[in-house]
Amino acid sequence: MGSGEGGATLLAVLAFGLAVLFIENQIQKLDESRGKLERAIARHEVREIEQRHTIDGPRPDATLDEEDDVVIIYNRVPKTASTSFTNIAYDLCARNKYHVLHINTTKNNPVMSLQDQVRFVKNVTSWKEMKPGFYHGHISYLDFAKFGVKKKPIYINVIRDPIERLVSYYYFLRFGDDYRPGLRRRKQGDKKTFDECVAAGGSDCAPEKLWLQIPFFCGHSSECWNPGSRWALEQAKYNLINEYFLVGVTEELEDFIMLLEAALPRFFRGATELYRTGKKSHLRKTTEKKLPTKETIAKLQQSEIWKMENEFYEFALEQFQYVRAHAVREKDGELYILAQNFFYEKIYPKSN
Repeated sequence: MGSGEGGATLLAVLAFGLAVLFIENQIQKLDESRGKLERAIARHEVREIEQRHTIDGPRPDATLDEEDDVVIIYNRVPKTASTSFTNIAYDLCARNKYHVLHINTTKNNPVMSLQDQVRFVKNVTSWKEMKPGFYHGHISYLDFAKFGVKKKPIYINVIRDPIERLVSYYYFLRFGDDYRPGLRRRKQGDKKTFDECVAAGGSDCAPEKLWLQIPFFCGHSSECWNPGSRWALEQAKYNLINEYFLVGVTEELEDFIMLLEAALPRFFRGATELYRTGKKSHLRKTTEKKLPTKETIAKLQQSEIWKMENEFYEFALEQFQYVRAHAVREKDGELYILAQNFFYEKIYPKSN
């Protein structure tokens, strides 16, 4: 091949490379534009609602009934079956007469700025038109009491075995799932398996990537996001027990939904049956997922970070199973919710 042909080939390769870079750049710009458009539409919808209520005047029921003055916050951890669960909330909201609002943060950052924390607390507590409300999004726990709120929202959540959650997220970033199969993912094109990533000491499967469920429950303090922090683990445990109404596990999602329906029927009436017989959209699966080998799992389990995340998961699982054991009974292989098991006696003074 002559020098002229070689030069032409090199130019063709360079031109192809530049074309690929240009296309990727255009795709990134389109993604950014789409995100801006979605945020603009959301802001417009909020303004429309506020203006409509301003024009129409205050609602005649400005003081909400206690049953309607309720807000649930589901600060969902990624890849824990959160989409499956929130789809049930969307399906039930019209029937059970409540509102569902998705909290979408820039770049999916779970930590809000101080000023956004104030705005969020104000929205959730004073936006009567959106009550009763079910808020969901990938945000870390926020203590409303710090802002002087008298009536705090009800927190719920679901967590998952730490390694299973990381493996699912690893492949989700590369191949997506069956919920939006055409959407381009951040790591699309990377064919490396999870096992290969761990063996090579890759950053996407490093033990530090396991550090997610603890900080989501710990909150907005800086120490919460310090991988391997014993303080963060203890704070997450404290919040789970004291600040969360119920925390379920992905592996027993149906039982979690059953307990919510029994305890909070205002929101979840019909949820169990819908989960059992509902549309396929309730079952979101990561595509191309390959289970890790025993060697890979053993290597991750040597990490102190895994030990802490697993300790938190086991703690949450034990608490959930304890709550369930006191709420249901099994008969012929089926679980049944217990009826009211307390009553009042010796009521004084006696009525005539």
